Amino acid sequence: MVKEVAYGWIEQNKKKIIEISDKAWEYAEIGLKEEKTSKLLADYIEKQGFKVERGIADMPSAFVASWTYGEKGPTVGILGELDALAGLSQKAVPYKDPVKEGAPGHGCGHNIHGTSGIAGAIALKKAMEEGKINGTIKFFGCPAEETLVGKVWLTRHGYVKGVDAVVSHHPGQANTAGTGSNVALNSFKLHFYGRTAHAGGSPENGISALDAVELMSVGINYMREHIMDKARIHSVIEFGGGQPNVVPEYSRVWYYVRAPEREQVDYIYNWVLQIADGADKMARTTHKVEFLTGCYNTLPNKILSDQIVLNMKEIKPPTYDEAEIKFAEELNKTIDQRLRKEGLRKSERPGWEKLLDKYFDERVLDDYQAGKIGTGSSDVADVSWNAPTKEFGTVCAMLGTPGHSWQLTAQSGMSIGHKGLIFASKVIAGTCIDILTQPKLLKSMKAEFKERLQGRKYKPPIPLDLKPPLNQF
Repeated sequence: MVKEVAYGWIEQNKKKIIEISDKAWEYAEIGLKEEKTSKLLADYIEKQGFKVERGIADMPSAFVASWTYGEKGPTVGILGELDALAGLSQKAVPYKDPVKEGAPGHGCGHNIHGTSGIAGAIALKKAMEEGKINGTIKFFGCPAEETLVGKVWLTRHGYVKGVDAVVSHHPGQANTAGTGSNVALNSFKLHFYGRTAHAGGSPENGISALDAVELMSVGINYMREHIMDKARIHSVIEFGGGQPNVVPEYSRVWYYVRAPEREQVDYIYNWVLQIADGADKMARTTHKVEFLTGCYNTLPNKILSDQIVLNMKEIKPPTYDEAEIKFAEELNKTIDQRLRKEGLRKSERPGWEKLLDKYFDERVLDDYQAGKIGTGSSDVADVSWNAPTKEFGTVCAMLGTPGHSWQLTAQSGMSIGHKGLIFASKVIAGTCIDILTQPKLLKSMKAEFKERLQGRKYKPPIPLDLKPPLNQF
């Protein structure tokens, strides 16, 4: 069986796959700065016979690795993410102990994400060679997912064009692939400009840029009552001034606007810009809008999701040994148990009540997300508007682990994360083999994709002349 060739390669190279993941975990580079991580993955897949194009779509750390067997056949895309999160440095131990205080860490498991992608792609290549399967593999090294940049620019530059279906994996707390969606987003900064003055001696000569930012916040807070329930607006004041006795001449605030559909984001975003104009009138400031990025809501594909779940069941998910249970037991002591329970309830996974005293959900779950819209965003969504796409999850962390936390960083660098990595690599390879060898399956995926589009066309959510925000941090 050709799938066994792929799975066998992964098993034979398990040590190397884990080594690459751990090296990426050690590098822990933030978005658009993932130079060492990008080189690590690109160099390895290049040595396996893939043609690698680096620094694509105006992003130094982005790359695409391609390989073709035969003259005609489908093209499968595989996504791999690279970036870590600021301030989440952590050793692979069940108590808080940063590798370096304040440094980045893989609190979303993208070291696993990128590595599962290249391992799955290489295993697929071995199977295609053995089984003489026609087709093309494209592995995308995607930077800056956390700030919703990488895949948006890759899509805008046409790198997804011609790909028939796309498979991606993200570390999680469940082995599943579902048809839920998530929300579209705009990310932008507002720069306000005023005039300095002595705050005590001559405040009448000052124009406070900070006043404008604070008035913006008041306006946004009154706005919240009148926007749809599933919309979200978040902000941070990045710069508010120098010292209290100087009226701030410059202040800067960074906003996210989210909503279930792209056009709803556009509507709320334009409303926010009107509030910024109002803040100028009240504070006598001026302002500039710096648009950073935007992304779509995810377009699900049930046929692809169901095929992934089928492969998960055939491969069989990992179980956990005594040392891993002990690690989870110690880690659990650092987690608020009320929030852990609420997290399980919120997940709405089947039988969540029975998991309250367990550390891992070792099942493969059928789609329980149909019709649900999550409140997070992902640039995988932009890919999903261009080809049938699914990003599935495997267990890489214990139940109740907070997202974007040091606890998740710890598990991403040890055997709990490693087991989810190896399982996911096999699922990627197996599913892609199905796509390449079952024409009716691919045809059905494409028919569903067309139906879900409902005649709508993808329009990049970023201005065509906008460059990636290489220095947004």
